[in-house]
Amino acid sequence: MSKPLQTFAVIMAGGVGTRFWPMSRTSKPKQFLDILGTGQSLIQMTFNRLSKVVPPSNILVVTNELYRDQVATHLTSLPSSNILCEPCMRNTAPCIAYANAVISERIKSRVGDESAGIVPSEVGIIVAPSDHLILDSTEFERVISLALSNACSTSSLLTLGIKPTRPDTGYGYIEFSGEGEVAKVEKFTEKPDLETAESFLAQGGYCWNSGIFVWSLKNISQAFSDHLPDMNASFVGAGLSGLSGEVDSIYDACESISIDYGILERADNVSVISCDFGWSDLGTWTSLASHIPLDSSGNGVSGSSLVTSQSSGNVVIGDAKKLVALRGLNDFIVVDTDDALLICPKTDEQWVKELVGGLDDTRK
Repeated sequence: MSKPLQTFAVIMAGGVGTRFWPMSRTSKPKQFLDILGTGQSLIQMTFNRLSKVVPPSNILVVTNELYRDQVATHLTSLPSSNILCEPCMRNTAPCIAYANAVISERIKSRVGDESAGIVPSEVGIIVAPSDHLILDSTEFERVISLALSNACSTSSLLTLGIKPTRPDTGYGYIEFSGEGEVAKVEKFTEKPDLETAESFLAQGGYCWNSGIFVWSLKNISQAFSDHLPDMNASFVGAGLSGLSGEVDSIYDACESISIDYGILERADNVSVISCDFGWSDLGTWTSLASHIPLDSSGNGVSGSSLVTSQSSGNVVIGDAKKLVALRGLNDFIVVDTDDALLICPKTDEQWVKELVGGLDDTRK
């Protein structure tokens, strides 16, 4: 397998992280928080991880215009021209199309005549969310190297799957076939019910969809042309100078659609690598509990000082200056911030997103 002559990474950082309310807010969403107490925000952890395989000059961050300054503050070694700002939220396909167009134009400007320099099949691209956790960086780097080599020597679009450890209904599932480490994707299933998830694990041949992708510039450009031609034409036709001046009108005309539904579920050249590198999407307060200290009763605690009596299995997040005392409370989420307090059963944590949707803008 051939190695890419140039590699780019695209960090998607425009989300709000509503399931992490009230800590994640519209003004400062989850990716800019040190949720794990490591001294680094999630976007800093993602950037540092990718910087081991991609030079910072080739890392692009696609975010909302609201967060330009926060990205610059958190990622001080990122060139300001590598912060691509979306005027509105249109899901992941336009985000990736935008970054893809910028990469295409930069490659052309660097080599002049493409036939004399780098061609799109020799340019590898990694696409990753800004707010995921990966514990085993060494294994992550190995998988990325394998994926880049495959992407630049075949026609495949690659997604990184996660070997499932439980029948989780909060993740999408990927069915695959074949015995090799790089397997053919047969089908995507979006967040199944518990019975279906249990059957997937019993059958084997399924993994979780991590939302991390690897492809060549050539292959993803062709995929956009085949499956989202109008969107592709809008971005590619603008050129690099045009993108900066026309991005508002381009986004106004863009369909709001995910890369999964817009391309990956429609394409027949998608492959998956089933991975085990300590991944979590940190999508809910309960998922965070696996990565913060537990007391003797199984209460996950971050920030707060906690005193409990007859209480277990809770997730408690707060200010280190404040003492939280619980009695007779089991399997609840308690999150305390300066201006909001959340108390919710773990079993109802998906309700948090619904709650935020009904709040006025000043409280989101």
